[in-house]
Amino acid sequence: MARGETRRPRLDQPKGAGRSLRRPRVDPEAAGRLSDRIARFIGTWKFIGYMTLAIGAWIGWNVLGPDHYRFDTYANKFTLLTLLLSLQASYAAPLILLSQNRQADRDRVQYDDDRAQDERSIADTEFLTREIAALRIALGEVATRDYLRSELQRFLEDVRDGTSRDSLEDRSR
Repeated sequence: MARGETRRPRLDQPKGAGRSLRRPRVDPEAAGRLSDRIARFIGTWKFIGYMTLAIGAWIGWNVLGPDHYRFDTYANKFTLLTLLLSLQASYAAPLILLSQNRQADRDRVQYDDDRAQDERSIADTEFLTREIAALRIALGEVATRDYLRSELQRFLEDVRDGTSRDSLEDRSR
């Protein structure tokens, strides 16, 4: 662009394209916890009981209630009830999937932690095995109590037999 020339708006972009709209910020962890709570509640007998009571009351009111207060009749095949149940199912399915994905992530982290702990345990076990082997080798070179006892017993027998004096005299020459 030349100096002093002003920038004209482009025809291929909407007005205000340079400005960005602020999107609402949602904490993914808080949303995930909420989806976990909802999915956990949807998977309980309590929820099934509440849904059964609500549907029973809905059908009962629209079949047995006064004509001028009915809002979803059997003649219309309970269209509003069907719509509401479809809406509930369309929200429940993604919430359950979100909860399953979060559980899979938690399981993956737990698996990685368990694997790392197992590796540390194996390394510790191998270290202790090497230490025990080194102690056994070192003990093989050390006089044990049984060895000393047997040597003293043999020496005592030699002293009683008088052979030790002869062997002592032979050693001193």
